[in-house]
Amino acid sequence: MPFDFKKEYREFYMPAKKPVIVDVPEMSYVAVRGRGDPNEEGGEYKASIGLLYGIAFTIKMSKMGDHRMEGYFDFVVPPLEGFWSQEGRDTGIDYTRKGDLEFVSCIRLPDFVTKEEFNWAVNEATRKKKTDFSKVEFLAIREGLCVQCMHLGPYDAEPETVRLMHEHMEKQGYELDISDTRQHHEIYLSDPRKCAPEKLRTVVRHPIRAIK
Repeated sequence: MPFDFKKEYREFYMPAKKPVIVDVPEMSYVAVRGRGDPNEEGGEYKASIGLLYGIAFTIKMSKMGDHRMEGYFDFVVPPLEGFWSQEGRDTGIDYTRKGDLEFVSCIRLPDFVTKEEFNWAVNEATRKKKTDFSKVEFLAIREGLCVQCMHLGPYDAEPETVRLMHEHMEKQGYELDISDTRQHHEIYLSDPRKCAPEKLRTVVRHPIRAIK
């Protein structure tokens, strides 16, 4: 059976429908940075998605020397994720100001993919697909302590889920810790092109720290 991150790491990809505290270890991603409204046709965000999947599937279909062993490359490409921020905002995202959103759009990489193998995949995808992948980067992030929750419904309704998350963290003795390096994080478990808005499933995660 293909290795599926959503099944093997359920605490990070399939959380409960109520807020929980998690300690997220370091993970590596293929990532693209940009700015602007994610719904804009022809915008930077939608362009980033094609670049991410181009590299992710190049790695999935590759045979990288000594790493090639039974089942080792047989994995399900993980879901699309995004780290989001806005200048002057340290409590989350203002959904009424989508035009000034900054994002790091990403897809998790299997643990065996090193920076060198990532570079190989970028060169291979560039050669085969005749596409410029220069905006794609290898990104390693350790999120650490976070509060997260499964959000059900449209993206614009996330503030209510965020409110519940913040209430939970405060009851547990934590406070929000959003900064330039610790950002609002979303994991998209549903394809909005194929799923009704009210049935969308999105993991929402915020960094926290213990109240001193």
